[in-house]
Amino acid sequence: MTTRMTDEMVPAPRTPETGSGAGTFTPRDELPPLLHEPERVRTRPPLLERLGLPLGSIAAAVALGLMLGPVLGIIGFGWVPVTAFFWMLVTYIALTRLTENGPAVKDRFVGVLLASAGMIVVALLALVIGFVGWRALKIVGSLRLSFFTTDMGLTGPLSPLKEGGALHAIVGTLEQIGIALVITIPLGIATALFLNEIGGRYARLVRTVVEAMTALPSVVAGLFIYASVILLFTKQFNGFAAALAITVLMLPIMIRSADVVLRLVPGNLREAGLALGAGQWAVVRMVVLPTVRSGLTTAIILATAHGIGETAPVLLTSGVTSNLNWNPFNGPQISLPLAALEFIKSPQPDMKTRGFAVAALLLLLVLVLFVVARLLGGQQAGEITDRQRRRRATQSVRDMSRIESNHAEIAAHLAALRGSDPTQGASR
Repeated sequence: MTTRMTDEMVPAPRTPETGSGAGTFTPRDELPPLLHEPERVRTRPPLLERLGLPLGSIAAAVALGLMLGPVLGIIGFGWVPVTAFFWMLVTYIALTRLTENGPAVKDRFVGVLLASAGMIVVALLALVIGFVGWRALKIVGSLRLSFFTTDMGLTGPLSPLKEGGALHAIVGTLEQIGIALVITIPLGIATALFLNEIGGRYARLVRTVVEAMTALPSVVAGLFIYASVILLFTKQFNGFAAALAITVLMLPIMIRSADVVLRLVPGNLREAGLALGAGQWAVVRMVVLPTVRSGLTTAIILATAHGIGETAPVLLTSGVTSNLNWNPFNGPQISLPLAALEFIKSPQPDMKTRGFAVAALLLLLVLVLFVVARLLGGQQAGEITDRQRRRRATQSVRDMSRIESNHAEIAAHLAALRGSDPTQGASR
């Protein structure tokens, strides 16, 4: 059905004299005045719906899982969380479909899946930390400062918990991971810079080897260092060999993570530095690396987390000892993961408790290392501290004096070439 417009339906053109402003006409001038505020468009569901649907779905899922599991015995207890999760999804989507259309239901479904994945990861992490902490609670009552300052050299399996400590494992872990980081960080960053800034015919080969090494079993790395270092050179177990084995495992993680971070640097930043006359190394040192500083810190954290908990390569290269060894180049040197394994292997309950206490100490040590790494390198690109600002201001003053001195020399040289007065040559 079409409607033909008549002359009466077309509004007369407004003139500057009849308009609401001097020569200004807006379509709103033709609309009747508003008697009440229009209703706002609802872009998100009400609070009751946002909270009621998830909570109701979770309650229904938990009730169904408990009824099918412990009450009726239809499914095992291990299947109760899985059944409850899937029933929660079905219930939530069904209730959402009553008030929303298809795209909104899909959006809610994906949102629930993402939120559930995050909650599962956090729950598993909390379960691991909680279980280790709960098993280590027995040693808290008898915990003394000597646990951090003594080793197990004079402590036997039947000794009480107040005797002995984990100093030998703490020193071994810090020295081994420290040596591994000293080797891994410069070599990993240099390799990542080669892959991104230089490239060439060998870049693809290096990237392929790095990707293949990320799946290298830790036992293979330990056997490689055992055959190439211990049997040929040192002729004994030592902490340096364990650090080399850990380096073999950390290096591909470091290279790959740094490579991904360096790829995110915009090409315009490199081009701007080169356009200002800086060389390639100056652009990398003053533009590229400061831009990805926080990303490189994350790469270091990932590599450290991968290497600090390794047990098999340390067992094959550093050996097992109960005595403190400060020298990583001579004699066996144990680490925290290996010490925890040796403690838990013992049939004595107190030794098992010591094992879980050492595992909890390892978690605490990793947390401290991560916090320190974030404080040192977690600074965002473009943000500088007060110390860096003062140092740059001092450098600017030195650069200004150098620039003025160079300008004076150039002006004098031009004046000498022109055979005129230095002041007149400088003004020209």
